[in-house]
Amino acid sequence: MENQKSHCPINLSLEIFGDKWSLLIIRDMMFAGKRYFRELLQSDEKIATNILTDRLAMLELKGIISKAADPNHKLKYIYSLTKKGIELLPILAAIGTWGMKHEPYDTSIPSHAKKIMKGGKPVLDEMKKHLAKQHLKSK
Repeated sequence: MENQKSHCPINLSLEIFGDKWSLLIIRDMMFAGKRYFRELLQSDEKIATNILTDRLAMLELKGIISKAADPNHKLKYIYSLTKKGIELLPILAAIGTWGMKHEPYDTSIPSHAKKIMKGGKPVLDEMKKHLAKQHLKSK
């Protein structure tokens, strides 16, 4: 076991995705369909290349995402969410819902949180199935 600050489940989870960038990368993979390094660089938050490289490597090491060579381009990799990564969907939905309730946000941005708020667990389950088809199809 690695050297964690504590073995509290919340701490252990935050050590994986408690920084700003990791959940934004997962968000873009889940909700924006981004699968390539360059696509992930083009988010509104303007992540630096070295930070993106670091976070992708950490997320892969922790089993949240996987990386595979792109069969259509030898120098590119395709990033996919793993089952473990897809299981973060309810957490991201809850964070989005909280943000919509408590922070001013751009209402022109399509919000999966709104859809989930209205549809609840059945919508979440359908989204998980869609993500599994998209990201786990080659496994």
